[in-house]
Amino acid sequence: MLSRRLRIRVFSFLFVIAALAVQATAQNHPTFEAGAARRNITPDTLLPLTGGMGPTSPAKGKRGELMARAMVFRSGNETLAVVGLDLIGFPGVLGDRARALVPRIPADHILIGVTHTHSAPDAYALPDGKGGHTGSLEYMDFVVKQAAAAINDALDHMQAAELRVAGGIAEGRIAYNYYAPDLYDRRVGVLQARSLADGKTIGTLVNYAIHPEIMGSDKGIMSPDLVGPLCDLVESQTGGVAVFMNSAQGGMVTADNRLLDQPSDPVRGYWKDLSSWSECERIGELLASEALRIVSGAPWQRDPALVVHSRRVKFQVDSQEMWQVVEYSPLHYPHGADRSVTAQINLVKLGNAEILTIPGEALPNIGFYLKRKMKGEHNFLFGLTNDAFGYILTKVDFMSFPRYEYVSQTSLGEMTGEVLIQNAMEMVQEMEGK
Repeated sequence: MLSRRLRIRVFSFLFVIAALAVQATAQNHPTFEAGAARRNITPDTLLPLTGGMGPTSPAKGKRGELMARAMVFRSGNETLAVVGLDLIGFPGVLGDRARALVPRIPADHILIGVTHTHSAPDAYALPDGKGGHTGSLEYMDFVVKQAAAAINDALDHMQAAELRVAGGIAEGRIAYNYYAPDLYDRRVGVLQARSLADGKTIGTLVNYAIHPEIMGSDKGIMSPDLVGPLCDLVESQTGGVAVFMNSAQGGMVTADNRLLDQPSDPVRGYWKDLSSWSECERIGELLASEALRIVSGAPWQRDPALVVHSRRVKFQVDSQEMWQVVEYSPLHYPHGADRSVTAQINLVKLGNAEILTIPGEALPNIGFYLKRKMKGEHNFLFGLTNDAFGYILTKVDFMSFPRYEYVSQTSLGEMTGEVLIQNAMEMVQEMEGK
């Protein structure tokens, strides 16, 4: 038998070997991983196009492809999926169906947003006032499955990665506010992940506030609008998958396709627009180039922390128009007997970034306020994410100006912005200690 002293020495030696093995395993399996994938969601047969509540327009052709683009991040025990769909909106009832097809990630860790293109099919199943609706339920089911397939594909191709995050002013003629030209957020946020194994880009996420409505529904051309050329250029320049997530673009931050030498109302400051695919390419590629310029000098983070916080937030529906959508859509939107709806809101910490989701189109002043109060070095707002409940205004803006009449009518109600801000600020405080 071994002496007591020799047994202690053997045990100590084995303990050191085991510790070195654990350390080597940790080094070979970094805590941060990323994956990305995409799926085509262009319908085989062209469907009517929607620009919002109201009649649809028949589609006569298409430019580019509608896509579902996904990025997945994992750090330690936390996993986050982000999906951008080339649609005008994607209600939470459909998002929940997609989440159910991705059992490897907690449902509230899957963020599904839209680019808000105005030249894609209806995914709300909006009542048409004649006892029917303006969408194709078969197409919506197809999008649900394609969105889930993109997430699952990204999960299947997760790899050790590092992340960089950047934000800055996007220069050039990209966006403006149709209601008040200078009242919009010029900042673009960028997340980019690359493989530790070969240094190749896995995915690049661009976050910016803009209405992709250059083509619009009335042109009869199905398209991802400016987001298609944006993602195409990012992918051709960097490789990997490009994802666009819209921001606080409500009321009415749109693409700057003005023909400045052709005013339509010189007194009020309105111009005629250039509505063409070449203008989609100009603006989309300019925004892509600015995003890549801004992220190019950002430092790489080897093991960025990931914390995902979520809560269910209740909103009252005061608008009769919006309540009719909730009551009469064949999607059977979940709602309360007290004329309320509930949306998932997320606050995410990813490295030196914070990401807050907004279930609709928040006006720019709300976006500025939320970013100013968030605690990240770089703050991102994912608008029209997890749900798409129309415009979101503060109570002081609601029905305050004739110009705000439309955005007020297509808002849930006067207190929607107040409820969003209160819950967002509570979540920011809760996140501080994590």
